[in-house]
Amino acid sequence: MKKTIMAGFAAALLTGAAGSAGAEQLTVFGPWLGPDQENVEAVLKVFADKSGHDVRYVGSDSFEQQIVVDLEAGSAPNVAAFPQPGLASDMASRGFLAPLGDDVADWLRENYAAGDSWVDLGTYTGQDGEDHFYGFPYKNDVKSLVWYIPENFEDAGYDIPTTMEELKALTQQIVDDGGTPWCIGLGSGAATGWPATDWVEDLMLRTTSPENYDKWVSNEMKFNDPVVVAAIEEFGWFARNDAYVAGGAGAVASTDFRDSPKGLFSSPPQCYMHRQASFIPAFFPEGTAVGEDVDFFYFPAYADKDLGTPVLGAGTTWVITNENQAAHDLIAFLQTPEAHETWMARKGFLTPFKGVNPDAFGDPTLKKMNEILLNATTFRFDGSDLMPGGVGAGSFWTGMVDYTGGKSAEDVANAIQDSWDALK
Repeated sequence: MKKTIMAGFAAALLTGAAGSAGAEQLTVFGPWLGPDQENVEAVLKVFADKSGHDVRYVGSDSFEQQIVVDLEAGSAPNVAAFPQPGLASDMASRGFLAPLGDDVADWLRENYAAGDSWVDLGTYTGQDGEDHFYGFPYKNDVKSLVWYIPENFEDAGYDIPTTMEELKALTQQIVDDGGTPWCIGLGSGAATGWPATDWVEDLMLRTTSPENYDKWVSNEMKFNDPVVVAAIEEFGWFARNDAYVAGGAGAVASTDFRDSPKGLFSSPPQCYMHRQASFIPAFFPEGTAVGEDVDFFYFPAYADKDLGTPVLGAGTTWVITNENQAAHDLIAFLQTPEAHETWMARKGFLTPFKGVNPDAFGDPTLKKMNEILLNATTFRFDGSDLMPGGVGAGSFWTGMVDYTGGKSAEDVANAIQDSWDALK
């Protein structure tokens, strides 16, 4: 019966025919404040106007702590947008989340690029010990990007590499031509080391199967497994070669990640490429125009490994934490192009929904990034964010600093696995 109601409501939303009959109050809790709060409220207003529900959004920069307090106190919002799927999974195992249903999972599988990846991301083990689909992905980010200065590439006669083999060949070519290919910086105060975890995660997806990535993230595959050690050493191919990195390998750990891309903009360039997520333009020199002064390309996969075009990213997972019909109606609304295109026309939004009109993007840079998301054959969430905090925000970070400092990949991987075992 619920499936029929939801399907009917989704159809009504698409035609604008949903009215105020059965209107309910709906509270939505998420991590967005400031401009992003205005963006999500614009989306929720469209939903409220179409559904007749009384929709209220609350944002917090302490979302992860507050949602646990609210759930344990029995005062949870109807819907919560989790930046950390691992925390949502924990809450599902304690019986705090309502399953969204197989019909929503089937819709996602059919309508999102790399649909199976997104269904897997939102599937958790419930309090009953069974797997259910709980989490709807909405608003995503891409990490598999390499930034470069088009003018520098043009002057040197370099082409954009489309395979990992070509990227490695270009890296060596730049050195042969007397340049330095990469700027890499791991410095981030107490969080120093995290940029290297993104490198390793991206390289796991390019050297082994998505299934092995999942086993690694859950520790079913140990951190010191040869597959993981090999991915760490792939990072070392780039980061531990003095000729490949601005300042030499010894500068990688001490260079702040916010300062690291500045070498792209010097004349002559201190480096030609910088691998970092979609947020990094915030740290480019003032007045830099993305798409003109600086641009990006997809961090490519190996041509000879038959692993498709994997994409590493992050984003929010929307779950029902206090079930009512309005909550299910909102999830149905998120399955409409309008829910995505409303935010696309603003700022800071990417979506793997194949049914949207790409011309709805108000920013051509976001449109280009979204093409990478839509072309993905596999999507995986940032692995360190899915690991226990003591590892993903602890020993993995420090281990990468040790690795760039000269420790062997095996020794670093053994130490990280020891720290994981100590948490069990």
